[in-house]
Amino acid sequence: MKTRVLVTGGNGFVATECIAQLLRQGFSVRATVRSEHKAQVLRETLTSVMSDKNLDIEFVQADLTSDQNWDLAAQECQYVLHVASPISLQLPKNADEMIKPAVDGTLRVLKAAQAAGVARVVLTSNFGAVGYSQKDRSKLITEACWTDPNEKGLSAYNKSKVLAERAAWDYVQSNEVDLELNVVNPMGIFGPAIGNELSSGFGLLQQLMMGQMKRLPDIRLGIVDVRDVARLHILAMLEPAVSGERFLALSGGTLSITEIAVLLKKEFPFHTKKMSTKPLPTLLLKFLALFNKRAKSIRPLVGIYREASNAKARTMLGWQPRSNEEAILSSAQSMIEHGVLAGTK
Repeated sequence: MKTRVLVTGGNGFVATECIAQLLRQGFSVRATVRSEHKAQVLRETLTSVMSDKNLDIEFVQADLTSDQNWDLAAQECQYVLHVASPISLQLPKNADEMIKPAVDGTLRVLKAAQAAGVARVVLTSNFGAVGYSQKDRSKLITEACWTDPNEKGLSAYNKSKVLAERAAWDYVQSNEVDLELNVVNPMGIFGPAIGNELSSGFGLLQQLMMGQMKRLPDIRLGIVDVRDVARLHILAMLEPAVSGERFLALSGGTLSITEIAVLLKKEFPFHTKKMSTKPLPTLLLKFLALFNKRAKSIRPLVGIYREASNAKARTMLGWQPRSNEEAILSSAQSMIEHGVLAGTK
């Protein structure tokens, strides 16, 4: 019998890569999707990139906002990768619109895993749950850090991630629960897309490469390649000696938006003819944020340089991520191949 792994949110950018790597390694996969159509699309996407077209994968329709089918999804699974999470590129009118399904959905998955006798769950959290309350900029951010969910300026998405992760740890640490948990906390996820489901980071690159950002704000990004995020999930799933741990996922160091623009212009001159490399003065951005929603949404990121460590994942799991530059360039190449940039396919 093959070992079966449940992957939630199967159509997502990270989840699809996790599924592809699991199938290549000989696991049987069950993926949750929100409709039969999404299941069909995911199967076709995976078939197009797999050398073995006889995919050992099945689908269950399940939604984070409903109890329906989660027990069925977890049955006969040894492991669960809980990757699904509500995400929106628009600021929700009420933060609870994002927070409640993230927290309740995580607990639904964990309860179903516990009831089914799953050995271990790996939860996809994010860096927003770790490093947004670190005040001493001279110290590297590590997995020991936690973001205060009441931190001023914290986005609804990041608040949802920290509260969902907190709820997960509280659940598995209760006396009546026999379920192992590890958590992966990625920084900005880039890299190639297997299907048409792109990460939010692709939106930034699209705006850059198509010249929609006339001036570039003083923002630095911690970066990780989606292939390495998926690999870290699987390492955290399989290593028997590692349980109850968080793992920051980042290549190491940061890149500024300007550095990314310069890199893209050098490597993809044909596709970056309209791209600007001019800086946006921070004082001007602060002024614009008073009445511009887009400027307001990025204002908290400006001038904040968060340096984090990936030493724990490297040391405990032998994880070796790709470089920041490779992650960015492979994203851009993927966007070109998927026709995301107008007139470039």
